[in-house]
Amino acid sequence: MPDILKTDIQFLNGVGPKRAELLRKELQINYFEDLLYYFPYKYIDRTKFYTIREINSNLPYIQIKGRITGFKTAGHRRNKRLVAEFSDNTGIIELVWFRGVQWIKDSLKTGKEYVIFGKPTVFNNKINLIHPEVEDQEKLNSKINASLQSFYNTSEILKKSWLTSKAIQKLQNNLLQHVKDKIPETIPSYLLKELNLISLEEALLNIHFPQNPGILKKAEYRLKFEELFYIQINLLKQKKTRNKEFRGHVFSTVDDYFNTFYHKNLPFELTSAQKKVLKEIRKDTGSGKQMNRLLQGDVGSGKTLVALMSMLIGLDNGFQACMMAPTEILAKQHFQTLTKMLENMDIYVALLTGSTKQSERKTLFKDLKDGTLQILVGTHALIEETVKFHNLGIVVIDEQHRFGVAQRAKLWKKNKQPPHILVMTATPIPRTLAMTLYGDLDVSVIDELPPGRKPVITAHYYDSKRLRLFGFLRKQIKKGQQIYIVYPLITESEKMDYKDLEDGYESIVREFPPPEYAVSIVHGRMKSQEKDIAMKYFIKGQTHIMVATTVIEIGVDISNASVMVIESAERFGLSQLHQLRGRVGRGADQSYCILMSSVKLTHEARKRIEIMVRTNDGFEIAEVDLKLRGPGDLEGTQQSGIAFSLKIANLAKDGQILQYAREKAQEIINKDPELAKPHNSVLMKQLRKLRKENVDWSSIS
Repeated sequence: MPDILKTDIQFLNGVGPKRAELLRKELQINYFEDLLYYFPYKYIDRTKFYTIREINSNLPYIQIKGRITGFKTAGHRRNKRLVAEFSDNTGIIELVWFRGVQWIKDSLKTGKEYVIFGKPTVFNNKINLIHPEVEDQEKLNSKINASLQSFYNTSEILKKSWLTSKAIQKLQNNLLQHVKDKIPETIPSYLLKELNLISLEEALLNIHFPQNPGILKKAEYRLKFEELFYIQINLLKQKKTRNKEFRGHVFSTVDDYFNTFYHKNLPFELTSAQKKVLKEIRKDTGSGKQMNRLLQGDVGSGKTLVALMSMLIGLDNGFQACMMAPTEILAKQHFQTLTKMLENMDIYVALLTGSTKQSERKTLFKDLKDGTLQILVGTHALIEETVKFHNLGIVVIDEQHRFGVAQRAKLWKKNKQPPHILVMTATPIPRTLAMTLYGDLDVSVIDELPPGRKPVITAHYYDSKRLRLFGFLRKQIKKGQQIYIVYPLITESEKMDYKDLEDGYESIVREFPPPEYAVSIVHGRMKSQEKDIAMKYFIKGQTHIMVATTVIEIGVDISNASVMVIESAERFGLSQLHQLRGRVGRGADQSYCILMSSVKLTHEARKRIEIMVRTNDGFEIAEVDLKLRGPGDLEGTQQSGIAFSLKIANLAKDGQILQYAREKAQEIINKDPELAKPHNSVLMKQLRKLRKENVDWSSIS
């Protein structure tokens, strides 16, 4: 039987080819099903009727019943408008239209009873309703009645073709009448009963035309649960299948490399959080199953050390290891860190990036293929066809969200048997987001700073306190400390932003003149070589202040730099502010982060700055960021490929529903991993449909 919901949208009464084209372009609505799942963004109570005598301009949307007593046109040319007098026996109010004047005049009749809905405004000391909704009282009786009016997002292009929120609501009405009793259920009956959920058809009807707030709540819950439940069941099924089908290399022993490092090279005693994570990794890699673990930890928490020790276990078992980073700066930083940590140990570590010379590559590829090269650090250059490992056992991926799915998959296919995967991120991920983005990975968290590290003190100064700031910076330089000053060069082609950085550099040089002070500058427009030279001077302590853009957000680890000044802090997102702050506090000295801003701050900017001053906890900051911005805007989530086209669920608000959905999905997968039992056939059918059609889950982890 053909699926009625897969009917082309142009065949819906009230659409046609022209409107269908607009709906496709503007709202990605191609089929009946797409429209059905195009949900309202708000509702307004339509049960209350006002009398004209009760109306004032402070009221929100109002609804009145009455008759049009006459029309007149006013104004000239562009200001020409149609004005109708509307009466309900308690008074008269004006209805005003600036567009579609002739069509409105032809379609409305004097003396006929109408229901009017709109927002009261004042013009020439008279209350009026501009472009109100007008409903014929008789026709209202034949429609799906709802006590709450739903409002749909639309666009200027759609409005010009009269596809307003009201028009979309009319199309929903036509559609629901057309598909009545033909919407297949997507959740098994046993689950509906157990969870006390309303049917899909009832939920869709009441999400668009709610009879009352109670049924709307039930409809929202049903649709949110289903959306999150299928993401979780897909992730957990994938995980179960992978554990069953993919055998992992068995790291059966911990030997010389690990032990020598632990006893002779360990830079500081491991924190209990690091020890716990290493135990989890040790258990995974010794189990015979492929490890897929996400390692979360704030900037400076010691993730790289844990990653290195995990790679050493691989080396002890005769395997090679590699570490992939998203940028050349970060890859070089990792290479330098690993080389320094492995000092005096007979371990061959190499670096491969886009700028590695051809002659070096030749040697590197040969050594990699015959197994003498043990640890390879690099950028996406690692996934090139020419890069062939002898026996790759473990892969560490840093800041995974910056890589595309295809890129990661290529790296995993370097071996006949898939290597163990350790994904690291210094971008703290809120729990709900982690359950969705990385729901098929096991999660480890390092939530302690290494011994001797002091939390960074964060302060907020307005621009008027600049002289006080300069005094503080001079004192820090006198103590032998170095300073970052970061400007928000958001798009490197924006002249205004570029000027900010240049002007900032000039004013800093005036305040901190040579030869007493040395100031360097780093930004994205500089050649790679120039950037490297400026960075080297700073690393060696030859410059006191580095004026930079966010190119130093990741990959710079200088223990002597103890002050981070962020200019125009209101122009940065929370995640970026937190990452930048993480560049200081790497040594034993007290570090500071100074957020500079103008006095004029938006409510959201003020909130961001307040949370930065209040806490250093990256996870708390990430939760606030999720609430302020929503998942689709969080750094990394869009590149990661999970369609944060969640149609109704909201990860910032629906954490409890997500948790419950995951528990239920886990319960089902534990009992029926293949979803092969007859009572789960609906689940398998819907899962196949979602994978095939509209949900891009391929990239999750």
